[in-house]
Amino acid sequence: MRYEGRVFRPPSEHDAYILQATIGCSHNHCTYCDMYRDKRFRVRELGASLEDLQLATRAAGSRIEKLFVADGDALVLPLDHWLPILAGAREGFPRLRRISCYATARNVLDKSDAELAQLRAGGLTRLYLGPESGDDVVLRRIAKGGSAADHIEAARRAHAAGFETSVIVLLGAGGLERSQEHAQHTAALVTAMDPAYFAALTLTVVPGTPIARLAETGRFELPDVAGLLGELRTIIDCARPTDAVFRTNHASNYLPLGGRLPADRVRILRTLDAALAGAIPLRPESARGL
Repeated sequence: MRYEGRVFRPPSEHDAYILQATIGCSHNHCTYCDMYRDKRFRVRELGASLEDLQLATRAAGSRIEKLFVADGDALVLPLDHWLPILAGAREGFPRLRRISCYATARNVLDKSDAELAQLRAGGLTRLYLGPESGDDVVLRRIAKGGSAADHIEAARRAHAAGFETSVIVLLGAGGLERSQEHAQHTAALVTAMDPAYFAALTLTVVPGTPIARLAETGRFELPDVAGLLGELRTIIDCARPTDAVFRTNHASNYLPLGGRLPADRVRILRTLDAALAGAIPLRPESARGL
């Protein structure tokens, strides 16, 4: 398949066919992120996206069960791109059971209820939303481009249209200074967004990013490993989703965890406490990644 630059997807889409229908990220200002800084955002020509779908159909159409539409926030695509892509995927992949993409709160809020309903009826099933934090101070500092209230409203409208939502939060996003507020408000945000899936990643200070420059001048300090796990403990202890699959299986994390919330809260907290006490080994730095 044809791809421009580095291509990213959530861990749960490791076995999905990736269609790069947009190049880069339409926001691309988050201070911690370097995933799309080497790209100038654009919507790929629809004909090229449909050609790639046809190539995938000929190569593996009978085996493809999941489609992830890239790049950074592909929900930004207009419906006159989305609907032909969805139709082409349904036609070319007879075993298809899920189509998903990354989305920002603004992507969702910029679509009308009718447009969201059309996308869901066309076969788009899951949206990966990454608020990173529920603390508005942190959200402004990391230039996320949306408030906690924006993310709550985006989740409400996505749910109303019938989408599954997967919410991604970022341990360490508040730095040492706002670690406690970040954890507490993030737990409240997860409760309010009430996702079907919930994942935590750990912030990595990547050289060349704005947050790395802040760290170099002493204006941002990442909590130590115990502090990061403490944030995760607060989030797990305080978040109250109705029934969410929870994971920390991303390579950035020090402690891979999994379960359902609230059903497995006590077990997960016990595991975290054991890790904080040194009874469970953590992922070494050499094994962590983005």
